Amino acid sequence: MAFWRRKKEDSFSSSVLGLDRSIEELQAQEAAAEREIAVRFSNAVEKTRNSINGRLDTLFEGRKQIDEAFLDELEEMLISTDIGVTTTVQIIENVRKGVSRAEINDLGALKAAIKKELLDILQHTTAKGVADERTVDQSIKPYVLMVVGVNGVGKTTTIGKLSQRIKDEGNDVLICAADTFRAAASDQLEIWAERAGVQIVQQKQGTDPAAVLFDALAAAKARNCDVLIVDTAGRLHNKANLMAELEKMKRISSREVPGAPHETLLVIDAVTGQNGLEQARQFMKTADVTGIVLTKLDGTAKGGIAVAISKELNLPIRYVGIGEQVADLMIFDAETYVNGLFN
Repeated sequence: MAFWRRKKEDSFSSSVLGLDRSIEELQAQEAAAEREIAVRFSNAVEKTRNSINGRLDTLFEGRKQIDEAFLDELEEMLISTDIGVTTTVQIIENVRKGVSRAEINDLGALKAAIKKELLDILQHTTAKGVADERTVDQSIKPYVLMVVGVNGVGKTTTIGKLSQRIKDEGNDVLICAADTFRAAASDQLEIWAERAGVQIVQQKQGTDPAAVLFDALAAAKARNCDVLIVDTAGRLHNKANLMAELEKMKRISSREVPGAPHETLLVIDAVTGQNGLEQARQFMKTADVTGIVLTKLDGTAKGGIAVAISKELNLPIRYVGIGEQVADLMIFDAETYVNGLFN
């Protein structure tokens, strides 16, 4: 649970106590919220779910047992959903063991086995990176969150949505427009900042990004902001310069705020599938990434890419984008996601 979410819940709990609402009412509200999240996740992965379940049903049709021919077809099907070759091989080997032990002999048991494998992979990566902001002392202000990613993956939109989410949890948010190389980046961020009702620090195109960050850090401290979200350049054509730029920004952050940047999120477009994963591998060579934001999950039938990303990058997926609206950036929940793929 993110610290800005907990902060709102603390204040919300106080108001609830003041109104003398019952514990049962609170539990009902939480249950309703969980159901809504499950439904929205389910809708977001509908295309992938239909592909997986439809093809599994077809594979099982007319078969009396799970044999090697079936496993070969299953392997091909899983790879087609962008779950990834490494993950698919792992799943097939474990299914083969389950079949040999007579533990997997029907479609229900097979789906359960696949779900378990996927969930294990996704939950394992939460041990890496930053999966919970409560590990950072809340007395530290501002909490510095850097956002990186190649151009075109939805980085600017993600920052806007993230600003709205964090602000709605009762925090003062400031955006730093440090992508000064792309002309439209600062203008787009300004629109999102206005829409979310948060402040922004920006300078003219071509300004040293580190200088913009320095000004933003000073402004965040002067205004007692809780969270500073930093946009960064998304170009890959000159990785040496990009690495030097990011390193300089990290040095300035840590000098001005203890432990900063506290989190570095890499934005990946789910629609690009394996191509996006390769971009991510290249980008991670230049950035100390702690978590993933997966955008446009609702726009692909290859939603298994979430598993491939988590497995191969060995990082937690922190948020997923499931639509165009400001509220369509959701905290990623592995169990809800995996259930959504099959149920």
